[in-house]
Amino acid sequence: MRKAVVTGASSGIGKAITNKLLHLGYSVVGISRTISYDAFSHKYFQALQYDLSNAKQTEELCEILQKDDVYILVNAAGFGRFSPHEELNSKTIEAMTHLNLTTPMLLSNALLHSLKKNEGYLININSIEALRASKFAGVYSATKAGLRAFGDALFEETRKSALSITNINPDMTESNFYDELRFDVSENENEKLLADDIANAIEHILSMRKGAVVSDYTLRSLHFGIKKKTKK
Repeated sequence: MRKAVVTGASSGIGKAITNKLLHLGYSVVGISRTISYDAFSHKYFQALQYDLSNAKQTEELCEILQKDDVYILVNAAGFGRFSPHEELNSKTIEAMTHLNLTTPMLLSNALLHSLKKNEGYLININSIEALRASKFAGVYSATKAGLRAFGDALFEETRKSALSITNINPDMTESNFYDELRFDVSENENEKLLADDIANAIEHILSMRKGAVVSDYTLRSLHFGIKKKTKK
């Protein structure tokens, strides 16, 4: 059975992708700070609890996974804070940069030999912010644009192998991503994406013939919408 590794698997997009891969017949190693085996009632699911915004824990995880035989790596873990840059805490900047950009590069480094050997897939969950410049999103946009650039460069580097590399750039997606933010997705179904939309994109990527690669996959909601949260 082919194995997939999914970061951020406990909720949101990562959880939807994990469910999709289990349904498609893969065994899945799901990684997050809070995940447990109870998160998915499936015999081919394995939970690994690691805080991927922490450099030491990320290094420990890479050492473990480097010994594994992996077919798919999905870098889905991430978080964002949106404020004037001078108002961001230095620890928030460091944690966001590590989780959104450094960790995917380290995991890709650890698993690249296995992914190439198995002619597998490396999929980065980026953001629409990787494609544009938005105020109050300087650090978040930089990390996502950096991850997209990393994926593009790695695609060119490994092109003589049969590894497929895809950057997925979703628009605002209904998830717990917005729990600590001052805004949320719209309540209108046509003004947001669902986590399952991104999971379905993964299925599409995996269903294509190996000779064709969707290197950049952008998903947008039909209409634009945003909901500002009321101050308590």
